[in-house]
Amino acid sequence: MDFKKYTYQSAVHNKKNVIVIKFPYNTNLINDLRKRFPSAKWSATKKAWYLPDLPVIRRELNLNTKNTVAEKLLTIHPTNQKAYLDLDKQLELKKYSDSTKRIYLAEFKHLLNLLDDFYVGDLTPKRLKDYFLYCIKEEKMGERKMNGKINAIKFFFEQVLHRPKMFFDIPRPKKPLTLPKMLSKTEVKKLFRVTDNKKHELALKLSYGMGLRVSEVVALKIRDIDSKRMVVHIQGAKGKKDRYVPLPNSILPLLREYYIIYKPKVFLLEGQYGGAYAKSSLQQVFKKAMGKAGIKKQIGIHGLRHSYATHLLESGADMRFIQELLGHNSIKTTQVYTKVTPRSMSKIKSPLDNL
Repeated sequence: MDFKKYTYQSAVHNKKNVIVIKFPYNTNLINDLRKRFPSAKWSATKKAWYLPDLPVIRRELNLNTKNTVAEKLLTIHPTNQKAYLDLDKQLELKKYSDSTKRIYLAEFKHLLNLLDDFYVGDLTPKRLKDYFLYCIKEEKMGERKMNGKINAIKFFFEQVLHRPKMFFDIPRPKKPLTLPKMLSKTEVKKLFRVTDNKKHELALKLSYGMGLRVSEVVALKIRDIDSKRMVVHIQGAKGKKDRYVPLPNSILPLLREYYIIYKPKVFLLEGQYGGAYAKSSLQQVFKKAMGKAGIKKQIGIHGLRHSYATHLLESGADMRFIQELLGHNSIKTTQVYTKVTPRSMSKIKSPLDNL
């Protein structure tokens, strides 16, 4: 597809942001467009073809990425616009991940919108406490969200305004100690059995077979797979750490079959518009497979990673070894799996059995 033969324009269609593609009527140009973007649609009202306005599509079309920070800035009072931009700049300088930047900016914007024309830098610890209490009591925010909110605002005061002592007296909500949700080996087999699509099957087997986070699965590139050494290089994972994990022997035939069918270019799992497969799409794949397999557990795709760790522990694998495979910073994070593995529970005898 010769992108220079088409013109592009941002627009709204059916209440959604789209990219309208215009060109002189030509059968070859239509075929080229549909071959490169099979989901391109024709709009009778706009008398043009269009695609959803997504970052991955903008990259493919060599268009400038939309500046979402500039868009959101318009909803913030001028008094606090510089503070919002300063936070964005500092997050960029510190090389925080896109997901962390998105969360921090969203949580900070929530505070700025409530402050309206009151400058955020003039907030006292007491007023900040009142704000956090408001979020808990009035907006019913949970512990995880509150910790993210405190982290974002703490970052602004400490890293942007350089007030390191500001948060010493701000209490954090205690996180509930929840056990990891997992599937049995029988349930994992059911899940794979009902997954017909080769790409979906490979994605789920990578998640379980190597204990990967969903972000790690979609970030895998062809060059990361070393079938000679039978290892996979996980790059820039959580905490910007690299690690190697063993490539399961049983996945090789599927991997080769998948490669022949889909012919990925850079990322192992590519989206319909090119680039990396979306995390949300993979989560939906898992959810549909769970329904098809008739598994009623309330669990997300991250449960496959938990299942991998638990099943390794049940088979006698060393705790330190599992820690390295999962990429955990602390052994304490890995030790939570001892609380859910039947192997450790089976050693406990109830006093009832000794009566």
